[in-house]
Amino acid sequence: MSDKEVIFKYFPDLSSQQQEQFAKLMPLYVDWNAKINVISRKDIEELYIRHVLHSLGIAKIQSFKPNAQILDIGTGGGFPGIPLAILNPETDFLLVDSIGKKIKVVNEVAQALGLTNVKGIHSRAEEIDGQFDFIVSRAVTRMKPFYTWTKGKIKKESNHELQNGILYLKGGDLTEELQESKLRYKLFELPKYFDEDFFDTKKVVYVPRQ
Repeated sequence: MSDKEVIFKYFPDLSSQQQEQFAKLMPLYVDWNAKINVISRKDIEELYIRHVLHSLGIAKIQSFKPNAQILDIGTGGGFPGIPLAILNPETDFLLVDSIGKKIKVVNEVAQALGLTNVKGIHSRAEEIDGQFDFIVSRAVTRMKPFYTWTKGKIKKESNHELQNGILYLKGGDLTEELQESKLRYKLFELPKYFDEDFFDTKKVVYVPRQ
C-alpha cells in the first residue's frame, strides 16, 4: 500500500477536504519534481510512505492546537510542514529553507491545496525572527548544530501535552549524536505507530525547551 490509502489507514478521522488534499499531493509533487528536483526519482514513487506518512509521525507524538505556531526548518519541498498543515488546518506553519527554488515549490503546493495556514520563506534558520510552540524538521543536520539554530525561537509558555520544544525526525543509531548534543531529550520509536519496513529505525527526537 504505497498510495494515499496508507495515510487514511493511520489517520481514519480525516475530513473529506483533508482526504482530497492528501490525494492531490502525488500529482502535485510529480508535476513539480519534473521542473525542480525536490524529491529523488526513487522516492517519488514512495511519496506517501517515505515523505507524507514519515512527516505525520510527528502527529502521532503531539497534535497541535488551534493558533499554535510551528516552524519547519530545512523543509525542502515541504516536509514535514505540508502534511502536518493539512492535518492541523487551524495551526500556523512557517516553512523555511535556504534554497529558494524549494520554497517556490512549497508555496505553489500550498496554494494549489488551498492551505491558508502555510507560509514558505527563503531564509537561513538563524535569520528567522519570532517564537514558536514547536520546531519541526527532518534530519537536516546533527542535533548539536541544529539546536544552536533554534536558540531563542521557542516560546516559554506551553499549551500542549508536551512542553514546547523540537520534534525532529531522525533514523538509525542516534546514541553518539545525542550524547554529543548534551541536551535533555526523549526518543519516540515510529515502528510503534506504523507497520511499514521503512520505519524500522525511524524515530522522533523530542527536545524540550532547555
